[in-house]
Amino acid sequence: MPTLNKIRTAILGEPRVTSGADALRPLRSALTLFFALDGFLFAGWVVRIPAIKQQTGASDGALGLALLGVSAGAVATMTLTGRLCRRFGSHPVTVAAALLMSLGIALPPLTHSPLALGLVLLVFGAAYGGLNVAMNSAAVDLVAALRRPVMPSFHAAFSVGGMLGAGLGALLTGRLSVTAHLLLLTATGLVVGAAAGRVLLAHPAPGRKGPERGAGNCATSHRRPAPVVTQTDSAGRGARERRLVTVFGLIALCTAYGEGALADWGALHLRQDLAAPAGLAALGYSVFALAMTLGRLSGTALLERLGQTRLLVAGGTTAALGMLLASLAPSVWAALAGFAITGLGLANTFPVAVGRAGELAGPGGVAAASTFGYGGMLLGPPAIGILADRFSLPLALTTVAALAAMSALVAYATRRAGAAVSAA
Repeated sequence: MPTLNKIRTAILGEPRVTSGADALRPLRSALTLFFALDGFLFAGWVVRIPAIKQQTGASDGALGLALLGVSAGAVATMTLTGRLCRRFGSHPVTVAAALLMSLGIALPPLTHSPLALGLVLLVFGAAYGGLNVAMNSAAVDLVAALRRPVMPSFHAAFSVGGMLGAGLGALLTGRLSVTAHLLLLTATGLVVGAAAGRVLLAHPAPGRKGPERGAGNCATSHRRPAPVVTQTDSAGRGARERRLVTVFGLIALCTAYGEGALADWGALHLRQDLAAPAGLAALGYSVFALAMTLGRLSGTALLERLGQTRLLVAGGTTAALGMLLASLAPSVWAALAGFAITGLGLANTFPVAVGRAGELAGPGGVAAASTFGYGGMLLGPPAIGILADRFSLPLALTTVAALAAMSALVAYATRRAGAAVSAA
């Protein structure tokens, strides 16, 4: 037998040893596809909202109430999804939610009243919220197994998917009916979800090894002997973890507030306050989204260089300065530059906050931080509108800068608490 092994080695060379990262590459690719699919489907739905409004005959107010179905369904499902992930695993829940979201996106064209639209959007929103919690939970486990802070790369895939979905929607508007377009998205989602789902289901979620609970601290990946933990210590640690999950949820809220505000009010600010032409005003959110995508693509390198706390502080500070420029700028081009700086600053704050919450408390932590974040996205647009009516839109938009600065302060103030819980 040794002779045969020598002959085989002489012909084929030394057998290739598969590293842990190589073994996890198919899982990472499949999970990246789910993030991209989430952004692709959601953006494809958003660009067809005007056509759905016309089809249902909804007024602006009635449409606004119907669209709350997406938010209500998502928020109501997020905590439940955390429990489902703990019971069945994040991989099966991710696949199921993605397939349900793909089917749900075909339902709005079948409605002919605002009430019916709101009811079907509850289903779509539930699937959207469930997918976000489940795939982020799966990503947290994968990040821990890889021992590299690659969470921003998954959120970059979401951003790229959103840009592709919006671009395809813009091309197909006027060429395909809203029913045909959304059915095409359903077919795409089912095919991609089934293909990526086979890979995800074939790979069990990688377990967390030893005391290294966080992938963000890759430089300190050596093993330590497990400490003796009493029941009192365990209860105290659990309370500290819950408080920290709330802290990271608040950071996610501050970030998502800015995203929601810019999505709904950025173009109007350029058009109304700075007299930008309609085409140029429409570029406002695109500039922000592109900068956020680029920031997320570089997020892993930044995390490895700066670490979580410094990245959160730098991101919040950068976003605050950028949004002050965007809201108070005297010219359109200065405001667009401010949007770009804001996008770069906010790019990695949400992924890091959700990932850190998941490191601390598993799927329940992801669900809690995601619920906070989604709440911020819901809070942003109406809060800006109320403040704009009372004061002015530029002044109202400075609240985005204030919350970004607050997220930086919170991250800096709790830096030692986070390190203490990770080390325990």
